[in-house]
Amino acid sequence: MDNRLPKSEKLRSFGAIRRLFTEGRGGFVYPLRYVVYAESAEKMEAEILFSTPKKFLKRANKRNKVRRRMREAYRLNKQTLLASGDVRHLQVALIYSSKEVLDYKTIENATKRILEGLCK
Repeated sequence: MDNRLPKSEKLRSFGAIRRLFTEGRGGFVYPLRYVVYAESAEKMEAEILFSTPKKFLKRANKRNKVRRRMREAYRLNKQTLLASGDVRHLQVALIYSSKEVLDYKTIENATKRILEGLCK
């Protein structure tokens, strides 16, 4: 299993991010809000964006800590998404929506629930 998170799996294109937020569908699993845009493809691929708004966490070190935890949770659990059997290209944005810094287990459980929901 490849548990890396290479640059090719990160959502960076401005046009793709705009399309994700205008045409994508979303939901909420505490403490994460997610937006997903899916299109058909030859093989299963996923690009992901992690965001922690300054509105909720004012200090940069806290925002960075939360983003690191979200990246780690996704990196370790992305196999559930990629092994789902569907052939599509997913673009996913995970947005942290809590005013306090939560522990890693809470973030990981929310990430797992989101990824399992995307598989269905």
